[in-house]
Formats: sequence, structure tokens, C-alpha cells
Amino acid sequence: MHDHSQVHSHNHSPGHAHGGSAGGSHDRAFAIGIAVNLAFVGIEAFYGWQVDSLALLADAGHNLSDVAGLVLAWAGAFAGRRAPDARHTYGWKRASILAAFANALLLLVAIGSLSWAAVGRLSSPEPMAAGTVMVVAAVGIVVNVGTALLFLRGRDTDLNIRGAFLHMAADAAVSLGVVVAGALALWQGWVWLDPVTSLLIGLVILVGTWGLFRDSLHLMVDGVPSSIDLDAVRAELAALPGVARVDDLHVWAMGTTDIALTAHLVTPGGPPDDAFYRVAAERLKQRFSIGHVTLQAATEAVMPSCGEADPQPLADPAPAHPRH
Repeated sequence: MHDHSQVHSHNHSPGHAHGGSAGGSHDRAFAIGIAVNLAFVGIEAFYGWQVDSLALLADAGHNLSDVAGLVLAWAGAFAGRRAPDARHTYGWKRASILAAFANALLLLVAIGSLSWAAVGRLSSPEPMAAGTVMVVAAVGIVVNVGTALLFLRGRDTDLNIRGAFLHMAADAAVSLGVVVAGALALWQGWVWLDPVTSLLIGLVILVGTWGLFRDSLHLMVDGVPSSIDLDAVRAELAALPGVARVDDLHVWAMGTTDIALTAHLVTPGGPPDDAFYRVAAERLKQRFSIGHVTLQAATEAVMPSCGEADPQPLADPAPAHPRH
């Protein structure tokens, strides 16, 4: 046991921010995107059935999965804004990470199903009603680009919004590929272009989706967010006045826009005052966008709680009972 020297301090201001995720400003975008894309799914499925176009029917199914992805992303953003309670002391912020992960899974499944259908079509190419396919796909480009633009702002700072943006951008790319394939089929009669184009588009979408899948899975297991340089955070804390060492440092994502930090600071000169914690929180907020900061200070190191090496004490303490 190590002596805490009667100091156990936490700071939640000004560095601690309980504000909702960026999804709050995108409620209208989600509502418009879901309504417009659901209507387009109905149009695409109707004309696909009318002209017996597997390409349009498959794309309608893919667009339906995108509507489900938008619903998931919106639900995650809404849940992330729910206030903490006795059963969920951090609130529901992590729901936005789960939504981003589910969104990535949906995209991967959609890519897999489209690629499977394209491979089957390669073995037995079929003629398509190219004119109808091109017109409907062109409408799809307008719908999907317009929806993607609704999520353009916020895609770089919110993983959940990024998932919605990728979903819509991927759909626009698929629709563009269908238009090009239809035009070339009309011009040259190359019926094999439809499945080949689908495979190429699927590969492009896979590259973008894999990053979303990897990042959301990383945050789900409390990985350090990619925007955070842990060594730089440790150095920032170690540079604070009176800090001899930083132990038990942990940084994780509470949601797709909220980052939390806990750390133990060894301060052999005595316990810091309130101004010390305010400065520390402000530095972490300004430099690293870490909004939830909890710091514990003691005159010597405490026992590591999460598998870290036991630091050597700065002095031989007298037996004491630490306060928590």
C-alpha cells in the first residue's frame, strides 16, 4: 500500500463537457435522408420489377440497407444525447460508437451480397433495359449525393456521422457505376460491364468502409482514439508545475465525439490547488479535445490498477490508510 498523503482530487471543470454529440445538429438531415431514400427504394424496386432488372432490384436492396444504416446512426446520435442516470453514469454516449460499428457491418454485408451477385452474373451475362436502368440510377445519384451533403459537416469529428456520410457516398458511387455500365451497354452491347462495374465499385467502397469498421471496433474495446498521441498527453501532464511523474494514464472514447482521461500525478512538493486542476483541464481540452478529465494527485506513486509496472516510491512512507 502506498500513501496518498490525504489527497484525492478530481476535476470536471472547465475541461469536462457533457454536451451532446454532433448528431444533435443533424436530426433534420437524418429525417430528410431517411424519408427521401425510402421513397427512392420504392421507386427503384418498382421499375426494377417492371423491366425485370436484377441490377435495379439489387441496388434497391442495397439502398434499403442504407436506410437501415441511417436509422441506426440517428438512433445512436439520439441515445448519445440522453442524460446520465443512476444506471448509466456516463449516459448513452457509447451508443454512437455501436451505431457506427453496426453501420460498417451493414455496408460490408451489402458489399458482399452485391459482389456475390456480380460474380454470378459474370458467368451468365444477361441483357438489361439500359435506358430505364440509366434514368433510375441517375435519379439515385441525385438522391444519394444530396443526402451525403447533409452529413458533409461533422464527418471529420464524429465517427457516427462519418458512417452515415460513407453510406450515402457509397450509394452515389454505385448509382454512377450503373449509369456508366448502362451507357456502355447501349453503345457497345457489353452486357458483362454491369457485373464488372459492380465488383470495382464494391472494392472502392470496401476500402473506405474498412477504416470505419476498424476505428469503431477500436473504440468499442476502449482503444485510445486515433486523434490522441498518448505520449504527447503524458508529456503535457508531466510538464505541469510540481508534477514529478505521471502514472496510470488512461484515455478512451465515451462516444464518437467525447474523449475521457484519468491519470495519477506524483506531486512530491505537496497537494496542488484548484487552479492547478483548472489549468490542466484547459490544456487537455485545448490541445487534445479531451473534455472529461479526472486527475488524482499524491505525494508518491500509488499501486497501479490496470496492469502497469509498480513504480518505485519517491520516499519511504510511514504506514497510512489512504482515503478514497
